[in-house]
Amino acid sequence: MTEKNSEREWIHGLLALAASLLLLAAAPRREFFRGAVDFVGEVLRYPEYPAVFIERTARNFSVWFADRYVLQERLKNLKEENERLNLVWSMENSRNLRRELDGFVRYARITLREPLSWWSEVRINKGVHDGVVVGAPALQSGFLAGRVSSAEDDFAWVELLSSSSLMIPVVIEETRDLGVVAGDGEGGVWLLYVPENRMLRSGMRISTAMVSEALPPGIPLGSLGEERRETSGGYTAWRLLPGASLSQLYALEILGLRAPSREKGSGGRPGL
Repeated sequence: MTEKNSEREWIHGLLALAASLLLLAAAPRREFFRGAVDFVGEVLRYPEYPAVFIERTARNFSVWFADRYVLQERLKNLKEENERLNLVWSMENSRNLRRELDGFVRYARITLREPLSWWSEVRINKGVHDGVVVGAPALQSGFLAGRVSSAEDDFAWVELLSSSSLMIPVVIEETRDLGVVAGDGEGGVWLLYVPENRMLRSGMRISTAMVSEALPPGIPLGSLGEERRETSGGYTAWRLLPGASLSQLYALEILGLRAPSREKGSGGRPGL
C-alpha cells in the first residue's frame, strides 16, 4: 500500500507539472484567455441580473424611505414653527389693536360676546365713568349697529340690531315712508310695518327717523335687500342689509363718550 500511494503522488506531481508547463507555454496568448474570461462574464451577467436589480432596487427604496422620513420631520418642524409664529403674530396684532382702540376716546372695545346671545348683545369696556348712557347709539363704520341697553361704572352692554327685542324707528330716505327695524335673533334684520302697496325696491337707504327721542335722526342703518315677505295686517317685511358687519364686531363708536377725567374706582366690574 505504501508503494501504491507513493506511485500516486508521483503521478499527481507529474500531472501538475505538465499542466503548469502547458499554462506557461500558453502565456504569450493572453488575449485568448482574456476573451474567454470576458465571454464567461457576459454569459454569467444574465443569470445574476435579477439579483443585482433586486439589490439596487432595495437600496434605492431604503434611501427613498430615509429621505422621505427626513423630509416629513422637516415639514413637521416647519409646520410647528409656522403655528408658533402665527400665534405670536396674532397676539402682537391683538395687543396693538387693543392699544389703538383704547386710544380713541369715542370708541369702546368689545370684551365679551357670549355664543348663546351672539346676535343679541355685546359687552364693551367703557361705562358710566366714561360718559356711556343707556340708549346711546353704537356705530360701526358710521352705521348704526345697536344701542346701549345697560351701563355700569366701567363697562356696558350694547343690544344689537339683530336682536329680536330691539325696535328702531326708521325712515326710507327715497320715499320718506316710516317703518320699524327689528332683528330675528338669528342674524337677520327686517324692515317692518311698511304698507304692502308702497313702491319700494332693493337698494333704498334706511336711516333713523325723527320720531325717536332717544336716537338722533339721520343715522344710516343700511339698505333694502331683495327678499321680502307678506305679513298680517296688509304689511310687507323687507330684509335689511345692515351697513355694520354684525358678525365681525371688535369695537363700537359710542356717541356721547368723553375722555375720562378721574381714576376709576372699585365701584364697578372692569372691562376685560
